Amino acid sequence: MGIIPLVVLREVEKSYRIGKVEVPALRGITLEVEEGEFTSVMGPSGSGKSTLLNIIGCLDHPGRGTYILGGREVNGLGDAALAAIRNRMLGFVFQSFHLLPRMTARQNVELPLVYRGVPPRKRRLLADEALAAVGLEAEAGRRPTELSGGQQQRVAIARALVGEPALLLADEPTGNLDSRTGDELMDLFSRLNRERGITILQVTHDERMARHSRRVVRLQDGQVVSDGPPDGHPAPAAGASTDRTPGSGQEG
Repeated sequence: MGIIPLVVLREVEKSYRIGKVEVPALRGITLEVEEGEFTSVMGPSGSGKSTLLNIIGCLDHPGRGTYILGGREVNGLGDAALAAIRNRMLGFVFQSFHLLPRMTARQNVELPLVYRGVPPRKRRLLADEALAAVGLEAEAGRRPTELSGGQQQRVAIARALVGEPALLLADEPTGNLDSRTGDELMDLFSRLNRERGITILQVTHDERMARHSRRVVRLQDGQVVSDGPPDGHPAPAAGASTDRTPGSGQEG
């Protein structure tokens, strides 16, 4: 029997009710992410990217289908169990950095460890190691307002990494950055993926940023329409089968 992928989605559907109208966001998504992959999810506005990320991040429940994370079925788990999974298995990086302005970079990075009950001395050590991993050890005592946008996002990445998550989820992580800083951030992601084997799944609308990943999953109208290497390989048209997700319910 082979190794179970880190993320397994089987025929996942999700709809939202707006007034009396039910709006489908995901239509039978089947997807697997192996440990150590660096994957970008792309698609036009309304394609289901954020909904997919929220379900994988245990921030939302699928309406139908199966979600397995690290070999454990997530469907039906209560809020406390989902919060524990988010704290211990997942790291999050958002477009808006979500740093607490009155705390130093080190204190912001320590926050996930506070919730775990890690003692102060060990928290400081682990936070400093995480900041060093993103090249910000010298800025540990500075507050977010004293840092550039790129540095603030690096602090957010350090915070996401400090608990050694199984999966790093990034939602438009370069959306508030200029292109050069965005490229530097993607180089950092690539290095963390390559040298530390960290599994990364990012949502992005930027083709340039997606080229840094090893795999691009494209969504359209809540379905996977292509799945393969980044640019340089033409994406199948909507309705075509994919390399990675046979039987994933793609329809024209």
